[in-house]
Amino acid sequence: MLLTRIKGPRDLDRLSQEELEQLAAEIRSFLVDAVSKTGGHLGPNLGVVELTIALHRVFDSPKDKVLFDTGHQAYVHKLLTGRQDFGNLRSKGGLSGYPSRAESDHDVIENSHASTVLGWADGLAKANEVLGREDHHVAAVIGDGALTGGMAWEALNNIAAAKDRPLVIVVNDNERSYGPTIGGLANHLATLRTTDGYERFLARGKDLLERTPVVGKPLYETLHGAKKGLKDFIAPQGMFEDLGLKYIGPINGHDIEALESALQRAKRFSGPVIVHCLTQKGRGYEPAVQDEADRFHAVGVIHPDTGLPVSTDAASWTSVFADEMVKLGKERKDIVAITAAMLQPVGLKRFADAYPDRIFDVGIAEQHGATSAAGLATGGAHPVFAVYATFLNRAFDQVLMDVALHKCGVTFVLDRAGVTGTDGASHNGMWDMSIMQVVPGLRLAAPRDAEQLRAQLREAVEVKDAPTVVRYSKGVVGPAVPAVGQIGGMDVLRAPAPEVTRPDVLIVSVGALAPMCLEIADLLDKQGISSTVVDPRWVKPVDEALAPLADGHRVVVTVEDNGRTGGVGAAVSQALRDAGVDVPLRDFGIPQRFLDHASRKEVMAEIGLTAPDIARQVTGLVAKLDGRYENEPAATVD
Repeated sequence: MLLTRIKGPRDLDRLSQEELEQLAAEIRSFLVDAVSKTGGHLGPNLGVVELTIALHRVFDSPKDKVLFDTGHQAYVHKLLTGRQDFGNLRSKGGLSGYPSRAESDHDVIENSHASTVLGWADGLAKANEVLGREDHHVAAVIGDGALTGGMAWEALNNIAAAKDRPLVIVVNDNERSYGPTIGGLANHLATLRTTDGYERFLARGKDLLERTPVVGKPLYETLHGAKKGLKDFIAPQGMFEDLGLKYIGPINGHDIEALESALQRAKRFSGPVIVHCLTQKGRGYEPAVQDEADRFHAVGVIHPDTGLPVSTDAASWTSVFADEMVKLGKERKDIVAITAAMLQPVGLKRFADAYPDRIFDVGIAEQHGATSAAGLATGGAHPVFAVYATFLNRAFDQVLMDVALHKCGVTFVLDRAGVTGTDGASHNGMWDMSIMQVVPGLRLAAPRDAEQLRAQLREAVEVKDAPTVVRYSKGVVGPAVPAVGQIGGMDVLRAPAPEVTRPDVLIVSVGALAPMCLEIADLLDKQGISSTVVDPRWVKPVDEALAPLADGHRVVVTVEDNGRTGGVGAAVSQALRDAGVDVPLRDFGIPQRFLDHASRKEVMAEIGLTAPDIARQVTGLVAKLDGRYENEPAATVD
């Protein structure tokens, strides 16, 4: 096999065109075989095989910097830079599913949040200029919908301003992100693909513009009479050259020879150049090509011949949300849904099918999505913006200043909250409950099971004058965790024996960690330590009943699937201090560090967020308190 002979990019130099085509076929076969066993991002990588080969033949990595946005399309890059052991892909000790500096000098940025690569490329090109490195080049690949993100256009604006600073931008145009790419830019790129149909486009454009109220006809006449003419306006180079960027393309993204020629020309140019490549997501694997939903963007373990899942999972948190959204949509005409290019992954496909006029895909633009949601709410709708927890970080200012400041009734539904595991540091949803704590008026719910998710989603959309957040985990939703009582707005999941006048430990359980907290209580009971377990349900604001409840216990313990700094534990501690409750508190959560990829169970064990680990520490704390109460009654432990 040719692939096994490729130990680094320069091994590609001696291959003939025929051998390069053979290598491309081998890579596709390898990817299907390997990723079907582990799961991962299959479709995007099948689409960039020839493009990645051409990039590494033209550019001299790692001296030249080859960057990928988004990073999930870098599997081929890994194969060509000496990393061909995919046996533990995305597992502990194996290769990351994204570029990783720890793996290779060829990996420059560990980006898996989209639309950032052009900012990186701009900075790297500036560094080359400042330091006089004229023989260094930067090539940035942006695709899978990442050009729909505002950051990409902010970077382009800056890149275009330096007409003599070399930088190659490769637009990997596969018409898709997770699903078909949405928005005006996507439509423009589609136009570039079909420039030969100019006359038909002109006729359709005229009809559309003339039917647009007020501005349509004048806009058409302006464009039609412009100096460049409408034909130049829609021609491939039009949009980019108007920004001051040279344009090459569109290029067949599966023709290595054509790609190399285009990239060589771009590399020799003394300023920024766009190379527009047309690729097919999922290319070479029929099950992926036939998958209309997302071209096998990301798959679990599948049968390589059929593409069908090897096993069927039980109901997931996402599917519970998906079903409840459809029901809410039927009951309330004001309910609308927003997604940031992730209709299927966040569970809004069913809602979109049922209510196509009430779904808005904003592209990879979480900031715009949040502000647009504020506008929708102000206009009388109730938007539900479903997004991965890690991606809400990108829209914090908009949640704060556009939604909360204006008291807009917007519900943010955070999928993949807490430790997600295999996608690594960038995808763990471990910051949302810390970040959102500082937003005035915002209410945040952490459901513990499917029943609570349905209930709390309904409670959230009833709030009309403030933002609400509902967050839940990745994967299979566990069994129902019934309440045995209620105190204030909190559910009591376990009460101490009636004869216990002052229980030892109050365990504040957050969200999906309820079963773990009940297990902790069982382990403490075996040590003769009594406990109460409560689920606050809404963790922000802290329930007023919590302080007096805590005052009746010797120790308070919080357990959350979120960073410890500024999280629920910190909020509870502050609430107890404000209420004058002087009870020792210990918070358990995720340490503030970037966590390596591994299974969720492995990550939780590594950070000590397991029932035995927590029970052991709480037992020690209670024992310490017992000793101090005997000898130093006034002492406290924090």
